[in-house]
Amino acid sequence: MDSDAPVIDRPVAAKGRKTLAIVVIGMAGSGKTCYVRKLIDTLRNNKKRVYAINLDPAMNIDIRDSINYRQIMKKYNLGPNGAIMTSLNIFVTRFDKILELLDKRSEMVDYIVLDTPGQIEVFNWSASGTIILESLSSSFPTMVNYLIDTTRSQNPITFMTNMIYACSVMYKCQLPFVACFNKIDVNRHEVCLEWMQDYEQFYEAITQDESYMASFSRSCALMLNEFYTNIKCCGISCMTGEGFEEHVSLLNECVEEYNSVYLPWLEEKRCKVQQQLRGNN
Repeated sequence: MDSDAPVIDRPVAAKGRKTLAIVVIGMAGSGKTCYVRKLIDTLRNNKKRVYAINLDPAMNIDIRDSINYRQIMKKYNLGPNGAIMTSLNIFVTRFDKILELLDKRSEMVDYIVLDTPGQIEVFNWSASGTIILESLSSSFPTMVNYLIDTTRSQNPITFMTNMIYACSVMYKCQLPFVACFNKIDVNRHEVCLEWMQDYEQFYEAITQDESYMASFSRSCALMLNEFYTNIKCCGISCMTGEGFEEHVSLLNECVEEYNSVYLPWLEEKRCKVQQQLRGNN
């Protein structure tokens, strides 16, 4: 874990809890909304209790119930992305109330599914996104499910762009992580897995392109080799339901990873923060 990563100075309530919080992140158009619906249906069909939170303006908690996106655009004279970020900033000021509600229902919920905005940078690189993620991960076992559009990733340069984003999300969040290739009913994801597992395969796929981006992608493939070896991957189709059984199994494995890796780190950081506060006083 990065020693400079921010940490929430609040009691670590996640210890011993079995409720898994799934944070869904992905590029615009990767199919997050369809994925969330299918995941919830799959879990409920297996008699699991699910609580859904929608941050992307039919969920248990929906940001649109309390924040009017278009009014914010008009009131503050903002563009689409600015309005989404402002909406998220306003929403996060009330997130402690949501945590209180989740705490009360923790014994009655097996999964919490958090659907993030389509503009990945709004959640991943904003202060409000960090607060939401850290608050949630200090209260419940939490993992990040990064959704990848398999159809777009058939192009090696687009594939590498997605992998760089995935790496940045994993590094920023520092939580158990699953890379999920969506839309495998349109294009199979095996070629993407081959590119991750075998650099020579990726090199051959991109060798016809002599552009700067192709050269950059080849260099990135070598750099990300360690990232590939430690990442959990699977392929799913939200249309047919293919792959969801394996996918849910990978999600559940993240609880053990959270308890063995993230939780001890979080408790250590919290102790250090408390020591610093006592020293300053």
